[in-house]
Amino acid sequence: MSTAPHQDPAVIELGRVELSAMREAASSLLTASLLSDDGFEVVRVAESNAAATDGGRFASMASSIQALSEAVGRELAMGAGEYVIIAAERGHLIQMRIPGSTIVLAALFDTDEMLGKALTVARRCSTRIGEGLAQAQRTPTAATF
Repeated sequence: MSTAPHQDPAVIELGRVELSAMREAASSLLTASLLSDDGFEVVRVAESNAAATDGGRFASMASSIQALSEAVGRELAMGAGEYVIIAAERGHLIQMRIPGSTIVLAALFDTDEMLGKALTVARRCSTRIGEGLAQAQRTPTAATF
């Protein structure tokens, strides 16, 4: 039995490192979270001046949005969904599944960021996290007897 992502120290640390790098790449990033399919927050980074957000509540809502978007894609035979964008008056929320995992990246950018750049930064972060998770799965952590 494997450890749930929100309880796995290696996943949490990988996420913290990559989300922090994402914040460095896009100064308009207000908050970014990794969340599990079942609605648990894995890790989050946020600007100190970002509006306070209930991480657990946000993770639950974002997980539902991800599941619904993927169900719509299947129902309409559109193929695998790549990302979800919620554009609002004060920002853009971009969500995407981490490749090969049950983890979702959700990133909120303010409106100073061009949507194309925000999407590129989110995709790069998602790819790096996916590669890190795949590498961790290939690397044995303990000898088996």
